[in-house]
Amino acid sequence: MTRKPIPRPVKKVSMDTKDKLTLWVTLMVSFTLCISVLAMVISFMLGLWAKEVDNAEIFKMISPAFSTLIGGMIGFLSGIKLMQNDEKSKSCKD
Repeated sequence: MTRKPIPRPVKKVSMDTKDKLTLWVTLMVSFTLCISVLAMVISFMLGLWAKEVDNAEIFKMISPAFSTLIGGMIGFLSGIKLMQNDEKSKSCKD
């Protein structure tokens, strides 16, 4: 007869203050990015069908702002995620 191993309680991973702050900042930046992109896409769509607005002018005005916003937010998010484990890896004495 084989014995079943005794189940051990699973340790919950506790997040310290920095991890919680990083999570919340990441969530807020992601939410802001989604809302901004949605607003810009809606303005693109409204500009396409507006008869009194020249489509070339709409795209000329909004395209640089769109690219800057997307690039900045993605750079910010990737910087946060890359630096999140930086302090933990520096403490190793390998």
